[in-house]
Parts: sequence; structure tokens; C-alpha cells
Amino acid sequence: MNEHRPLREAPPIEQNPDIRYLGKLLGDVIRAYGGEVLFGRIEHIRSASVDRHRGIAPGADLGLEDLSLDDTLAFVRGFMLFSMLANLAEDRQGITREPGASVEDALAILKREGFDEAAVAAMLERALIVPVLTAHPTEVRRKSMIDHRNRIAELMSERDAGRQETRDGELVEEALLRQIALLWQTRPLRREKLYVADEVETALAYLRDVFVPVLPMLYARWERVLGSRPPSFLKPGSWIGGDRDGNPFVTAASLRDALRRACQTVLAYYLEQVHALGAELSLSTELAEVTPEVAALANVSHDPSEARSDEPYRRALTGIYARLAATYRSLAGREPVRAASVAAEPYRQPAELRRDLAAIAHSLERTGSGLFAGTGALGRLIRAVDTFGFHLATLDLRQNSDVHERVVAELLRVAGVESDYLALGEIERVALLRHELAGGRLLANPFADYSDETRSELDIVRAAAEAHQLYGPAAITAYIISKADSVSDLLEVNILLKEAGLWHPGDPAQADIMAVPLFETIGDLERGPGVMAEWLALPEVAGATAARGHQETMLGYSDSNKDGGYLTSVWSLHQASRALAGVFEEAGAAMQLFHGRGGAVGRGGGSSFSAIRAQPNGTVRGRIRITEQGEVIAAKYGTRDSAAANLEAIASATILASLEKRSERRRETFYKAMAEISGAAFRSYRGLVYETAGFPDFFRQMTPIGEIAGLKIGSRPASRTTSGRIEDLRAIPWVFSWAQARVMLPGWYGTGEALSGFADVELLREMNEHWPFFRTTLENLEMVLAKSDMSIAAHYSALVRDDALRAGIFGRIRDGWQRTHDCLLSITGQSRLLERKPALDASIRLRLPYIEPLNLLQIELLKRHRAGESDPRIREGIELSINAVATALRNSG
Repeated sequence: MNEHRPLREAPPIEQNPDIRYLGKLLGDVIRAYGGEVLFGRIEHIRSASVDRHRGIAPGADLGLEDLSLDDTLAFVRGFMLFSMLANLAEDRQGITREPGASVEDALAILKREGFDEAAVAAMLERALIVPVLTAHPTEVRRKSMIDHRNRIAELMSERDAGRQETRDGELVEEALLRQIALLWQTRPLRREKLYVADEVETALAYLRDVFVPVLPMLYARWERVLGSRPPSFLKPGSWIGGDRDGNPFVTAASLRDALRRACQTVLAYYLEQVHALGAELSLSTELAEVTPEVAALANVSHDPSEARSDEPYRRALTGIYARLAATYRSLAGREPVRAASVAAEPYRQPAELRRDLAAIAHSLERTGSGLFAGTGALGRLIRAVDTFGFHLATLDLRQNSDVHERVVAELLRVAGVESDYLALGEIERVALLRHELAGGRLLANPFADYSDETRSELDIVRAAAEAHQLYGPAAITAYIISKADSVSDLLEVNILLKEAGLWHPGDPAQADIMAVPLFETIGDLERGPGVMAEWLALPEVAGATAARGHQETMLGYSDSNKDGGYLTSVWSLHQASRALAGVFEEAGAAMQLFHGRGGAVGRGGGSSFSAIRAQPNGTVRGRIRITEQGEVIAAKYGTRDSAAANLEAIASATILASLEKRSERRRETFYKAMAEISGAAFRSYRGLVYETAGFPDFFRQMTPIGEIAGLKIGSRPASRTTSGRIEDLRAIPWVFSWAQARVMLPGWYGTGEALSGFADVELLREMNEHWPFFRTTLENLEMVLAKSDMSIAAHYSALVRDDALRAGIFGRIRDGWQRTHDCLLSITGQSRLLERKPALDASIRLRLPYIEPLNLLQIELLKRHRAGESDPRIREGIELSINAVATALRNSG
């Protein structure tokens, strides 16, 4: 397996002209605000590092030791900003976009296979695609930094259009310089801990500024492509304010606040749009006819203006605005920015608002030979109401099954039903819980003295019930159960929902919120299909599922990777998906998979387009939810253009994965080979991470995990407990730490040992050519290998105090990386990594000269910090370097 074509030197990088331009402006800013001396030092390090990486001067001295602490901080900020600007330039040029990743391209592919627009439209009638924003802490940049970056993107678009001046009359280049100067002088690090409310506001900024305007625009495009109006099959979701697994700061109060702020945000948008329509629709009854429905809306508006007496559309919109303002006042608890001119009753639900807007649209369609029909501002507003309702984004609840178990045990004990629920076996638990769910009696006693935990969980489900009353049932539809491994775990959630009136006994039973198991570890993924078979076999569950139309199951990428390594994780997820599809088909129920992906490959990262298309046959069928986390949110949805491209890619991939005919060539042979490889990879990974004495100490000393835990990047703690065990560490800091040290271990370790031990190399090459799952697996692996660097990692390993421990473990890691590298090239037939992906190759190699000095400075600062030096600039430098490395690597967390 170690034989492959001789390594060929990578071609020189042709730098993106936007990167050169923005880099020059950054240099001008550093010179102007930091002085010539600082600029000279930074430029020397930059050019020396570039020469080293190009092989021009491999032994060039970077001169890092000459930097004072103040200069170190300035240098790290400079390289971080360059990486941020380079990311922006590449995103604008579409480097991350993939061929075929549009709905129009998907239709073209499907037409060649015999599907027409009608077949796609029929599939979309039952489709649901939801990118779910989560607060998982891998975004190290402050929102202020991201805002300046987005303004630079807007200015670059004006420059592309050939404009010399902005709309405000400022020269575009001067405006760009000013924004970069603002970046240079903006503190990049948070000084205060993030709270849930902060995370909610950050998410709302993306939803308000990007999702709300972009999705109606995309739907207008898709309607033209399809030739018919599709339903709102793509909608945003969120965990922020509802995910309390391991986060004690998410409470009923923060849940109510998140829901109220989302409602305020979307209603304010509707008010603004209705006001703008009122200014636009000046049609007079002296020159245009209106339908009776619009005339009725105009009459009931009680608009007192004589000037609008012959303008029924404006009068109708006055009434709509007044009702919306009353709705805002009722649900948001405050007055809108622009008061209504007349009094009105609030809308009770979004459907009422949509009905009034549709009446205006239908009337306009009959005017002017259809010139007013279509997807103008009114059409986009109707689409927004369809998509966002009064809730903006569906908010999930999430909690750990251990918490539910304790809470239900206390409720049963206090109610006198069962004194020791925790001692019961699974069969007894299921029988008891089903009996309770079948009756109308509640367990909670308002006069009983419950634990804080039980009171908190009851408050949560009661707040969810309030949300349904206020904002509609789409506000909260799913209750995710972490660490789910049994039917009783799901029944316990329904017990809690019943206490708030969200589970309704009967024939059939009804559940206003769906209990969703999250299968996370390798063992959970293996047991998950059996759990779901038992679950769907329960008559009350089958009835509730049929009434809802589907049942969701969530698959965890992060913890399965930490548990079993990259290769075993992706294969277990693939196998679990296939097995679940069979279970659901046998039960006659529709399946919806929720993929808990992170940004890094070790947490399911990589191309969403490729990942969705690589899902097993029959597992998508138009329905999929995917988490979007941390720095990935800014990368994918930081600007309207990037958001449009990524949302279109997700839609296109889902359409293709649902309908595309795929070859079943040698499926069983491929599966058998993959099972063998996965088993070997699992043993290798577990042998290093969980069975090697001293590995936790090695990990904590080699990587900046301790320093990362102190970053103000999220409201959740880094570990679930205070123990030092790898099992208790959250997957996010586990992956993030290895990325900082340039090892990227969760994204590849064990793979080389497994592939090198597999005898049939030709079969592996055939799998790469003909099996999308295996090809995507290797493509993501290749990207990780390209971003890792064992020579830099060796410097980090010197932080390990025990020489024998360091030599033994790092030697295994280094050798494993080399085996993985060699095997990958042998299977893919390349002479070097990313040979067939020149754009990604250039993108990564462009950054390497900028990342190496950051890593080397970070190591020196870690040494000084761990030696006890108390200068606060050392700690600041470490945190800045973590920020800078993460920015340069992009999908590192």
C-alpha cells in the first residue's frame, strides 16, 4: 500500500487578485497605524516564511525571537486579519462552490435520468430541509470583527461593479481602507464570558440580515426553474436558547427570551415590508380595478386619510400594518418603531396575515395584463410569512437522558406511583411509562417540594407550551434527547410533555412536540435501529407518528468520532442510516434524519453538498436537518451571496440524493471491505486514545486545551464533568485543540493503519471510483492531511514534560500520519495531496506560511504561561494566536 507515484512538487500558487489587493491595503493600514518599524518586522517574517515554504530559502530565520510582547500581539493580529481577508476573497470568488450545486443543475442531472420538473415538484411537496444554527463554541471571533468583514465584502462587490464611489459619495478604496483600519483597531477577543442572550443575539443577526432576505429570493428563483410554486421546504432552525445539555445557563427564562426576540425580529421585518408596499402600491380606483376581497380589506381598515380614498391597496395595507403592529405589541411586549395610524385587532396566526397579503396579490394579478403578477416585493413577503411565520426559526429543545430519568423518577415518587423508578429494568420502565401516558392524570403537584432540577425541567416544557400558544406550533417541534439508548428515554420525554399539555392521550395519541433520540457513540449508533424498531412498534407512538407524518432520529458525528475515530465514525453513521431506513420502511413510517455535524472533518465537517449526496439510498427522501455550528455559520452565512450559494447547494444535494439513480455496483463487496477496514481503524484509534497509559496527560500538555477552555467563546463549559478523562471532554474542544497543534488527529488517526493492512488495493481504488460514500470520506481525509503538519506538531510535542511519554505517543502519531498519507495517494493515484483539487490546494498552501509563525509563537507563549510568567500580555497572546490559527485553518472546530 505504501507504493505510489513519485511525489511531484506542487505548482506555484497563483494568488487571487482580491487577496493581493486586500493584503496591500492591510499593509498600508499596519504601516499607518503601527509604524514603519512594526510593518518592517511583520513584512520580514511574512516574506521569510513564504520563502521557506516555497523552498527558496528553507533555512531562513523568521526572526520571531526578536519580537517584543507588544510586537508579538500586533504581529498575530496582522496575520489573523490577513487570513480573514483571504477567506473573504476566496468566498467571493466561489472557490468553495462545487459544480452542480444548484437546483437548476440538479434538474439537468435528473432530466438525463428521466425525471421532469413535475417529479421534482411532487417530491418537494413533502420535503423539509433545515439548517439548524447552534451555539457550539468554535467561533472565536467577536461579532464586531465579523460585521466589519461583511462591510468589506459589500464594498468589494461595489468595486466589482466598477463603482468608484459608494452610494454615500465616499471613494470605494478609501472606504475599504477605513474598514480595514477599523478591523486593525477593534479588539478581537471577548473579555467577558458569553451568555445565552449574547448567543441568541448573534444568531438573530444572521437570521435577520441573511436568511430572511435570501430565502424568499431563492424561492423566486426556484419557482422560475421548476415552472411552479414549491412549498417552503427549506427553513431555518436553531438550538440557541433551547439546548441545555450540559449548559446550566439555558433555563425557561432564556427559552422565553430567545422565542420573544425571534418573534420581535421577524415581525419588525414584516412591518417594514408592509410599510414599503404601502408607499409602492399607489393604484387608484379611477385607473385600476380591484377584487371585492381587497375592497373589503380597504373598508375595514378605517383609514381616515382623504388622500387615500381612491387608493384601496394603500388603505388595505394600512389595516394590515395596524393588525401587524397590534400583533407585535401583543407578542413582543413593546411598541413597534413606527406606530400604526389606526387601531386594529392582532393577527392570531400567520395564516391570517398570509390570507390578507394573498388577497392583494390575487387582485394585482388581474390588473395590467398580469404585469403585477409574479415574485416582486409582495411575493417575497408572502414567501417570508410562509417560511418564517411568527417564530422566525424553529427552536429545538435538547437535554440529556440522565436528567429526564432523574426528573421522572422524582415525579413518580412524589406522586406515590413508584418509589424507586431508577431501580426498575427497561421492560418495567416502559410498561409503567406507557400506563401513565395512556391516562389523563398529571404527576406534578403544584404544592410539592421538588428539586431545583425537576422544577427547571417542568418550567421548560411549560414555556414550550406557552410558545405554541403565542407563536404557533412551528415555534418548537422537536425535543432532542442526548445520550438516548432505550425506548424509556423517549417515553420519559413524553411524560414531561404531558405535564405541559403537549402529549394528548387518545386513539390515536397526539404529540405536539416530537421526542427525538440522539444516537452519539459507536455503540449507540449500533443499537439505535433496534431502539427505533421498538419505539415505532408501540401503538400510541405509531398513531402519533402517522398523525405527524414522520419521525425524526438524530445522528451524532462529534461524539461518535471521539469515541471511535474518523473512519469508524463515518462508517457507523452510514450503517446506522441504512439500518434505520429499513426499520422505518418496515414500520410504514416516514423517516427524517437529523445530522449533528460540526465544522471540522473530525466532527462531520467538509462539503455539505458532497455529504448529502453520499447518503445511503433511501435515507433522505426530501427530508433532512443538519446542524451548522461555530465558525461554519460565519463562513457559510456571513454574507447574502455566500448564504445563497450554500443554501442552494443544500437544496440541490437533497433533491439529487432523494431522486438520483445510483449504481449498486458491487455493493455487498464494498460493504464487507468497509466493515473490515472500519474494525481495524477502530482498534487502532481506541488503542492510542483510550488504552495507552498517559495519553490524557500527553494530550493536555501537547495541545492548548487548557487555554482554549478559558476562551470566552461560548456559554457552555468545555467538559461535562471536572474529570480529566477523554470520555468526559466535549467533542468540540477535543477537535479544536488538535487542530491548533496542527495534528488534526480526530480527522485521520487509525485510517492509515486500517488501509495499509487491507490486502486488496485494487478494490479500494474501485471503491473510490464508484462509491460516493468512500470517495467523499477520502476527500475529507485528504483535506485534513493537507492542513496538518507533523513538523509543527513536533514542536508542540516538546511541551510534554515526560520524555518517554512524548517519544512513544508522538512517534505513533507521526508514523500513523505518514501511513495515512501514503495510503491515500496510492488509492487516489495522485503524486501529492490535493493534486486534483487545485483551488483548495492553492487556498491551503497560501495560508501555510502565515500559520507556521503563529504556531511557533503560540508554543513559546504556552511555555512562558505554563512556567508561571504572570504578564497578562502572554495570556492575551495565546488567545490571539488561537483566534488567528482558527481563522487561517477555517473549519477547525
